[in-house]
Amino acid sequence: MGGLYFSRRWFCGGITAEASKSRAIGYVEATLRDGLTLRQLLKRLAGARGHFAIAGTPEQVADTIEDWFNTGAADGFNVMPPIITQQLELFANEVVPILRKRGLFRGDYSGSSLRSHFGLQPLPSTRDAQRAAANLHSTAEVD
Repeated sequence: MGGLYFSRRWFCGGITAEASKSRAIGYVEATLRDGLTLRQLLKRLAGARGHFAIAGTPEQVADTIEDWFNTGAADGFNVMPPIITQQLELFANEVVPILRKRGLFRGDYSGSSLRSHFGLQPLPSTRDAQRAAANLHSTAEVD
């Protein structure tokens, strides 16, 4: 890129560029296709940090999410607004209701924790775990 050589090892070694090879190829392709300078490429990547970005009306954003989901291009999304509080609230208040109406975003949850949403048993409390460990220790001393 720009006549510079980027080795396959980063900094002190041990981490190869293979893990991010497809992203690097995409950067090079965009640079060549669009005739970008390094400054222009960095400016393009700064906002979305290299991820696909969309801007539009709530309906347009919901349409894009629905299209990607229904065509198998994605099975979930990370929402990364540049201004966390205001734009995350805007997304939650404007886009999420549209996705719910389309059956693409859950509104009801069976439990009150992330573990319960995945059908996992709750973890024992720290106090319960300490008691169990103490009982195990005292039982081991008796034997």
